[in-house]
Amino acid sequence: MKIESTKVDVNATPSIIYNFLKDSNNLVHLLPKDNISDFKATESECSFKVQGGVTITLVQNGGEEPNKLFLKSGEKSPFPFNLTIHIDQIGEQSNGFIAFDGEVNMFLKMMVEKPLTNLFNYMSNKLQQHFA
Repeated sequence: MKIESTKVDVNATPSIIYNFLKDSNNLVHLLPKDNISDFKATESECSFKVQGGVTITLVQNGGEEPNKLFLKSGEKSPFPFNLTIHIDQIGEQSNGFIAFDGEVNMFLKMMVEKPLTNLFNYMSNKLQQHFA
């Protein structure tokens, strides 16, 4: 299953955004506080519970500095997935989006596609607001 967030303009250079996102502690600023609990992080990974009690773990998985940052699911995640955060320079600003690629069966896809799409759109918008 593939999902892409909406593309947003961010008032920062790709390297500033990349360095911000490279520290997993900063991901808490992009998550919806009313739907997330038990956020824990180190520089290279984070985990949190989403509504419904499911724990998600994100692990840094390299990148192509400063334009792509790769994250993958950790041990506690309910299914394997990869996230790629795309960051492109547009003049003095950047344009970015989140791409999700997960191994999800058809039943699970019906349950998670809309909430995940909403989450990634929310995270993209929060990134835009963070650097406003």
